[in-house]
Amino acid sequence: MSDLLGIGASGVRAYQSALTTVSENIANAGTAGYARRATTLSELSSATGGFTRRIDEGNGVLLSGVSRAADQFRSADVRAAGADLARSETAIGWLDRIETTFNGTQLGTRLTSFFNATKAIAADPSATTPRQALLESATAVATAFAGTGKALDAITIELDAAGTDATASLDALGASLGKINDALGRAQPNTAGAAQLLDQRDQLLEQMSAISDVSVTTDAAGRSTVRLGNATGPVFVAGSEAGHVSYARNAEGAVSFSVQRGDTISSLSPGGGVLAGVAEGAARLVAARDQLNTIAAGFVDGVNAVQSGGEDLNGKSGSEMFAVGASPSDISLALTDPRGIAAASTGGGSRNNGNIAAFDAVRVTGKAEAAVTALVAGNASALNARKSVAEAQSAIRDTAVNARDTVSGVNLDTEAVDLLRFQQAYQASSRIIQVARETLQSLLEIR
Repeated sequence: MSDLLGIGASGVRAYQSALTTVSENIANAGTAGYARRATTLSELSSATGGFTRRIDEGNGVLLSGVSRAADQFRSADVRAAGADLARSETAIGWLDRIETTFNGTQLGTRLTSFFNATKAIAADPSATTPRQALLESATAVATAFAGTGKALDAITIELDAAGTDATASLDALGASLGKINDALGRAQPNTAGAAQLLDQRDQLLEQMSAISDVSVTTDAAGRSTVRLGNATGPVFVAGSEAGHVSYARNAEGAVSFSVQRGDTISSLSPGGGVLAGVAEGAARLVAARDQLNTIAAGFVDGVNAVQSGGEDLNGKSGSEMFAVGASPSDISLALTDPRGIAAASTGGGSRNNGNIAAFDAVRVTGKAEAAVTALVAGNASALNARKSVAEAQSAIRDTAVNARDTVSGVNLDTEAVDLLRFQQAYQASSRIIQVARETLQSLLEIR
């Protein structure tokens, strides 16, 4: 009789746990990062002197624990695909900002207007109206150069903030993973608590991979050791200890990252994630600024050289039209008097246009307009290429996520079947206890 009660009691306990697990699966079907749980049940047998009783004798149900449906290789694929996509999306953001800057200042259009304005003076060198129009065009060009340079400066400041924020987020994720590692070392394996910790671990690793590509190894307890960059990159998290990631930008505009753990500082070269996108964006900004400065310097030098080589309406040698500030693109208008435009060759008189025609040579040899067009087109080409890559990477990541979720995701139809099955088993076990009680009561009444 005691065996019958034991069989029923073991079934009630086991199937109650199984029902709890199924309920948790159903409740978390839409929860991001949740991996399906399964209760492991087996036939309970007794052994005496090394001899195991036959299964058909029936000794009840043994609850072995709670298993977690997860595939570490598919999870690694999701992290790798996510890191690649995050790099492209971040780079696209900075490339788009550069394109918006050049389109917004209309530098190329204003350069064209400036050179066209010089032709109007050549047609009537002594007239005031075309001279005033040229100064207005010169002001617009100077404003466009300076505005473009300042906009690139502003983007650089935002990029620094993004890099600093990303490394701070990575530090926070590393510290959290260190705590999870510590908790996993103390958790009882094959329990709901251990499964929850493993869910949190995988979520943290996926969030890390969006910031920097990671290489992950795990021990028997599920604790993760994380390297940033690749399998040979610096160790970021080991056990409960997490490192500190730093961001820096040198005077030339190139960015760098490093990882500090204890007294050891290692260089980090991220190949994916936001950090890699920031590094790519910084390189694009440096290239854009260098090209802008080259165009600005060539344009200003050419225009000022023409001015210095002729005479103005007052018969005096021409003075520089543009002044340059702290950087080559920091241009301002130095000439404010329309009569100061040196249209005439030296000694040519007020009706002479020999010098103003030299602006055509500046336009042809300096190629400022073509250079701006090439700069904008190059950035646009890089942006479109990155968008195409990002589309492919998005599809790859979606495929990786679907493959992972096929293993770890919750199928409500399957859970509904398990729910009915375990409910019936629970009721059957309860019935066994009830029968045992009724049988015992009948025996007691016989006496």
